[in-house]
Amino acid sequence: MTQSTGPEPALAAGEDPRRYAQILTAVYDATMTGGKSPARPREVIGDSWRRLQTLGIDPELGNPAETQMDVSDLELTRRESGLFDILDDLARGLESVVQDGDNILVVADRHGRVLWRSGSTAVLDRADNLGFVEGANWAEDSVGTNAIGTALVSGRAVQIFSAEHYVRSHHSWTCAGAPIRDPRTGQVLGAIDVSGPAKTVHPTTIALVDAVARLAESQLRELHRSTLDRLRSVAAPMLARLRSPALAVDANGWVAAVESVALRNRILLPEDLATGRFWLPTLGVCDFEPLPGGWLVRPTSTMDSGVAEVGSTRVRIDLRNSQKPRIEVRSEVGEWTHEPTPRHAEILYLLATHRQGRTAAQMAADLFGDDGRAITVRAEMSRLRKHLAGIISTQPYRLDESATVEVITPSDMSRLLPHSSAPAIRAARG
Repeated sequence: MTQSTGPEPALAAGEDPRRYAQILTAVYDATMTGGKSPARPREVIGDSWRRLQTLGIDPELGNPAETQMDVSDLELTRRESGLFDILDDLARGLESVVQDGDNILVVADRHGRVLWRSGSTAVLDRADNLGFVEGANWAEDSVGTNAIGTALVSGRAVQIFSAEHYVRSHHSWTCAGAPIRDPRTGQVLGAIDVSGPAKTVHPTTIALVDAVARLAESQLRELHRSTLDRLRSVAAPMLARLRSPALAVDANGWVAAVESVALRNRILLPEDLATGRFWLPTLGVCDFEPLPGGWLVRPTSTMDSGVAEVGSTRVRIDLRNSQKPRIEVRSEVGEWTHEPTPRHAEILYLLATHRQGRTAAQMAADLFGDDGRAITVRAEMSRLRKHLAGIISTQPYRLDESATVEVITPSDMSRLLPHSSAPAIRAARG
C-alpha cells in the first residue's frame, strides 16, 4: 500500500464514532496480545505501533522515566523554539475548534515537548490527569502513538482516535496534529495539536490543523523576508561604498545584498562563526564582519591590498540617555546602530567592563543576585546575540576580543541605568 502524503482523517465522514471505537479496541487488544485481529490498523498507526514495540514501550504505562522540565528550562525552550513569533497566528487559526470548550490547543517543539497549551478549565483538568501539561514530553517514544509525536516522526499531519493511541490510558481521547517547518531550512520546528475527548472527533479537524500549520509557515517566511529587508537597508550603502566583492547575509547564510559577486540565495556558513577569516566552499577565504542580525562577507582573494585588516571593529555603548541606550558599531566599511532593551543595556555594560568575559552563573549573580538563574541569562543572551551576531562571543560571554570597545556613561554615575535593580549596576553607581 502506498502511504498517503496528505492529511488522513481517523474517522470517515458519516461513520459512527462509538462503533468505530469498538472496532479499534478489538484491533488494539489483538495486536498488543499477539492474537488474531479483526482488521488492520491504518498504515500510519501500524507503523507507529511497530516502532514502539521495537523500543519496548509498555502500552499500559508509556515511558515513566520521562520527567517534566522545570519552569526556567521551559521558558528558554520556548524562546529558542522558533515558534514564539507565530503563536498568536496559531491560536487565531484554531480558535473555532477550541472555543466550544471541548478541545485544547497545544504547541510542541521539535522534540515533542509541550511549550504552550490553551483551552477551557474542564478540558485542561482532564489533560492534567494524563500528564499532558506544559513542559511534558509527548514524543512518540515517550508516551506512545499520539498526534504530536507521530506527526513529528512521520513528517505529516495525523489524526489519532481512541484505541489508535498506543498507551491504553489515552483511549478516551482524540487528537489531530501537524508538523511546522522552518521555511529557511526545511527543518521541523515543532508541531501544533488539537486534542479533546474521543466523542469530539471530526474528520475535518485534521485538514484545519494542517492548513493552520501551513499558514504559520507562510508567516515565518514573511518574517524572514522582513528580516532580510532590514539587513539589506543597513548593508546596501556599505556594499556600494566598498566597490569590491562582498555579500551581506543573515545568521543562517541567506543573502540580503551582494556587490560584485554572483547572485545566490544562500551560502553555507561555518559553525561557531565569529569576526575574522574563514574558508567557504563557494567563495574561498573570506573576512567576516558583524552586521545587525547578520554578517558582511568579503572574499579576500579579490580584495584590494589597501583594505584594512579585519579586527578594526569599534563598538561604542552609549548609556547617557537612560530612556534610549544605544550601541554603535563601526568598521572600515560603514557603521550601524542598535537600541537595546533595558536588560540588554545592563548586559552590555557588564560585558564592556569585564572584557575577560562572564559565565552564565556570574552574569546571573550580576543581574539578579542569584547565580542559580543561569537559564534566564542564557535566554537573554540568545536574544541579544540575534541582534549582535559577531559582537558577542560565548564560553564565557564576552565582547569580541578584537574589537575596540568604548562605554559612555552619565557624568553623574549615580544616574547609570537608573531603573535597573541589578546588583552589579547598583554597585557601579556607588
